[in-house]
Amino acid sequence: MIKTVAIQGIKGSFHHIVSQDYFGAQTAINECLSFDDTVDALLVGKTEVAIMALENSIAGSIIPNYALIDNHNLHIVGEHYLDIQHNLMALPNQNIEDIKEVYSHPMALLQCKAFFKNYPHIKLVEDKDTADVAKRIQENNLKGVAAIASKLAASIFKLNILAEGIQTIKHNETRFVIVKKENSEISKNEINKASIKFELDHKRGSLATVLNVMSDCKLNLTKIQSLPKIETPWLYAFFVDVTFNSYSDFEKAKSIMEIMATHFKVLGEYKNAKK
Repeated sequence: MIKTVAIQGIKGSFHHIVSQDYFGAQTAINECLSFDDTVDALLVGKTEVAIMALENSIAGSIIPNYALIDNHNLHIVGEHYLDIQHNLMALPNQNIEDIKEVYSHPMALLQCKAFFKNYPHIKLVEDKDTADVAKRIQENNLKGVAAIASKLAASIFKLNILAEGIQTIKHNETRFVIVKKENSEISKNEINKASIKFELDHKRGSLATVLNVMSDCKLNLTKIQSLPKIETPWLYAFFVDVTFNSYSDFEKAKSIMEIMATHFKVLGEYKNAKK
C-alpha cells in the first residue's frame, strides 16, 4: 500500500485531486513546487511514487516531463485522466469588476485565455501553481487579486468562486502518469498499455517501418511525441504509447523494434485507464 505521494503543487492542486482519486484521501502528500522537485523527492526516497501531468487535451504535451522521466530512468506504472475545470476565485465580498490581477500556472492561463478577453482591465500573471496562488491570497488577505484553481482549492482556502468552468473548451482533460523508481509488479494479464522510447537511423522510411511493425503486431498507437536529441541537432527520439489486447503481441513487437532501433527503452507497462 502506497503511503506517500509526491505531487507538483500543494493541497488543492489538480495533482492533489489525482492523488486522492488514485490512492485515496488518506495517502500523505509531499508538496513540490516544480516537476524537478517532484522527481528529486522520488529519487532521494522522500516518497514512494510521484504524479506528473503529461499531456492536456487543449494545450498538448508537457514535453519537459517526458525528458524528466527518460533522463532519470523512471517507470510509468499507471495513469489517470482528470476532467480539468478551471474556476476564478478571490476573497469574499468581491466581484469580477474588483479584480485587477489574476495569477495562475501558465497552462491554466492558456486554457482560459478566451474568457479574459471580456475583461481587458484584468492583468494575467504567470505563477508556479494554481492552488498556491489561492493559498497566498488567503494568507496575505490580497484584495483585487484572483486565482484560477480547482473547487477543492476554493474550499480549502475559503475563497469565493466568481466564475466556474472558465476554460475555453469545456471538455478539458489532462492525462497524469504515476511514476516510480522501479518497474510495476502488475500481472502481465492486466497490462494492456505501454510507453516506449526509441531512436532511429536518419534515413527514409525508418519511422514508417516501425509503425508498420506496430500495426502488424496488433498494437494500437495512441500517442507519438518527438523530442530533440540535444547533443545531436536535427535528430529526434520518439516517445510512443500503444495499447493492445494481448501482452504477447506487445512482446513480439518489442523484440522486433529492439533490433530496428538504434536505442530502445520501455518507459512503462501498465493498465490503460481510458478505453
